[in-house]
Amino acid sequence: MNQVIKTKNYEIGSGNPAYIIAEIGSNHNGNYDLACELIEKAKDAGANAVKFQTFKAKNHYSKNTPKISLYEEDIYNLIEKLEIDRSWHAKLSKLSLGLGIDFMDSPCDFEAIELANSIDMDILKVASFDMVDVGLVRKIAQTGRGVMLSTGMANLAEIQNAINICQSESNNNLVLLQCTSLYPAPAHLSNLKAMETYRQAFGCIVGYSDHTLGDHISCAAVARGAKVIEKHYTFDKNAKGPDHQFAIEPDDLKAMIDKIREIEVSLGNGIKNGPREEEMEMYKKARRSILANKNLKKGDIITEDDIVIKRPGLGMSPLFYNNLIGMTLKSDVNQDDPINWSNF
Repeated sequence: MNQVIKTKNYEIGSGNPAYIIAEIGSNHNGNYDLACELIEKAKDAGANAVKFQTFKAKNHYSKNTPKISLYEEDIYNLIEKLEIDRSWHAKLSKLSLGLGIDFMDSPCDFEAIELANSIDMDILKVASFDMVDVGLVRKIAQTGRGVMLSTGMANLAEIQNAINICQSESNNNLVLLQCTSLYPAPAHLSNLKAMETYRQAFGCIVGYSDHTLGDHISCAAVARGAKVIEKHYTFDKNAKGPDHQFAIEPDDLKAMIDKIREIEVSLGNGIKNGPREEEMEMYKKARRSILANKNLKKGDIITEDDIVIKRPGLGMSPLFYNNLIGMTLKSDVNQDDPINWSNF
């Protein structure tokens, strides 16, 4: 399994910052200019990619699908209203490329896959609901492009099957996204530890597709090693449509990305080897060390009454306290002055 996937603008995976996807989905509301604006603001917020969803109701849902409690209207009619104009893709891709942000899609039928391939899309996303469609997964894998598999509702056997399909097509450019297929998703069902299970079981790049409210679960996912974060994104949380209410607006997207970048630098390299250069003033002036408890003269033999441990850190380390007992001074030391090896 490849540990790094390269796009036109970024590298995803080991040693790289988390790849942040602003999931526009259908939140363009059928408005091309709004789609363009959302891409531009996602770039301004620091996102690495924008993602859309391409489907046709007739290929996506049966007209006899039972009503889903989450939605007020019939799901078939709702999905039909949310279909993207496929003539947009080339133009939106060109806009994104010019801005230096990746253009992604969840293609939900073969025609959409061919469209993604024709515009040289780097990564194709398989939605959680579609991961068990072996024909769709195979067709996506056959493009040779990066494949992002969202794992909402899936068990390990189903995930393994999708991976097997990709690998049978010689495609190892895989990312697994932990996901909860609820909108919004409650925090207690996030199961961020599943990312480590994926790493151990499949040896692939892992990330988190976030449907929770707020940004704190995405931030926590990065702290736990997520190399991809997908977050639903909208121009207005109060807009009409199924995906706006749990999405984040441009200013919130920027705030989330700023937090993630700060979290990433805070993780450090794991090496603990003493004070940093930036800590040296505090190390010298505010750390405890061995000081004279009273005025001491040359020739005095040190007793416990003669020395004290307190700040600043200009004297010997308190670790040597017991070593000094019984040693003879070769120079005077005034009360509250530091004691160093040079005094003996």
